[in-house]
Amino acid sequence: MKTVVFGTGYVGLVSGVCLAEVGNTVTCVDIDSSKISALQKGQVPIYEPGLSELVLSNQEKERLSFTTDAVACLSDCDIAMIAVGTPQSENGSANLSAVFAVAQQIAEATERSLILVNKSTVPPGTGARVQSLVNEVLLGRERSDLQIEVVSNPEFLKEGNAIDDFMKPDRIVVGCSSDDAFDKMERLYQAFSRVGYKLVRMSVPSAELTKYSANAMLATRISFMNELSQLSEACGADIEDVRRGIGSDTRIGKSFLFAGLGFGGSCFPKDLNALKACYQSAGLQPKMIDAVLQINAEQRLRFLRKIVDAFQGNVQGKVFGLWGLTFKPRTDDVREAPAHTLIEELIKRGASVKCYDPKGIENTQKTLAYLGSSDQLHYKNSPYECVDGADALVLTTEWNEFRSPNFSKVKDHMRGDIVFDGRNQYREKDLQEVGLRLVAVGKGTSNPSSSATL
Repeated sequence: MKTVVFGTGYVGLVSGVCLAEVGNTVTCVDIDSSKISALQKGQVPIYEPGLSELVLSNQEKERLSFTTDAVACLSDCDIAMIAVGTPQSENGSANLSAVFAVAQQIAEATERSLILVNKSTVPPGTGARVQSLVNEVLLGRERSDLQIEVVSNPEFLKEGNAIDDFMKPDRIVVGCSSDDAFDKMERLYQAFSRVGYKLVRMSVPSAELTKYSANAMLATRISFMNELSQLSEACGADIEDVRRGIGSDTRIGKSFLFAGLGFGGSCFPKDLNALKACYQSAGLQPKMIDAVLQINAEQRLRFLRKIVDAFQGNVQGKVFGLWGLTFKPRTDDVREAPAHTLIEELIKRGASVKCYDPKGIENTQKTLAYLGSSDQLHYKNSPYECVDGADALVLTTEWNEFRSPNFSKVKDHMRGDIVFDGRNQYREKDLQEVGLRLVAVGKGTSNPSSSATL
């Protein structure tokens, strides 16, 4: 199938490349000429394991191309796919301006009937609005001979594992209203259907809500475990034992049950706020969504309280080595990263932070640019540089290279002896053997009645 993908951000680029990998002819379009120029040279603007290699191989096989010329590539395409950003507006709702702009551009430029696939994350009802928009444009052009059907095909990609998620999907959700549109989507994804991956057909608004519901459910599991971690600390339980105990129940499963610093990134916070706005616009109260967001915001501050309490409520002049800047491993995405909250709060209290991340330093420098000139924030080239003269080590992202460090070396480099494990990666006895103390999440190591002021 000849497919045009509008948008070369995370979703658009991964989707376009993977569709090309299974034999489709794909053109990716973007208004950013510098980004397109870089992609034409095989330079990928984001870090995602395996993505650069697939871009280069599919360009060489002439199945994948990049352009800023939307009109030219629409001349012979079967499917036009919208994969642009839907950032959060001031009121929490999704900003759909880019989606509507691309839909209008397609309707104004196409000279043939096609399927318009919305892969951007949008609230229920967006498909109907886009359909009305393109119909109005075609009517204004006096092109009633052209048919554009809007289809919803949400993505379910995890950053750091996006290639596998696309190539080995749990399901492919297709929201459409005609058999013809569904048939074309089956042809687009036929490589997956042949090996047993099923397309799940539903209405357009159902598909749109499915995307938000999936993210809300996963975020809820995380916040539920983080709230349980508070009780674990209060009653002397170990949240890791609890996780294994309930995760072994096949009705519950093991995924997304890890207590820690809460969720971040570009999807969960934005999508939950957008879902909350959908409830409110319908005159409903999103009680559970509110609770999930509140718990998530409080979790990183509870961890900050652990750090402050360990120094009798005063971290002025203390030095912290911090491992991990991205919101999760295997990505360079630092949006809504818990590490950034900790850095900002520690510096606000007069502490200094030395930090390291395998992929997140450059984006953190941009995000925390206003702290860049501060002598309280320093970016280092290795994990052990971070702990030179540090009063404590703080783990915020579970990159593989942080999983089994040489704790004897860590102890030798440090001035202090505390390791704050925000991801429950380390065993207390391993640290005790070299004279280090461990403070983790949900293991009864903090005093929940602390009066430390945050």
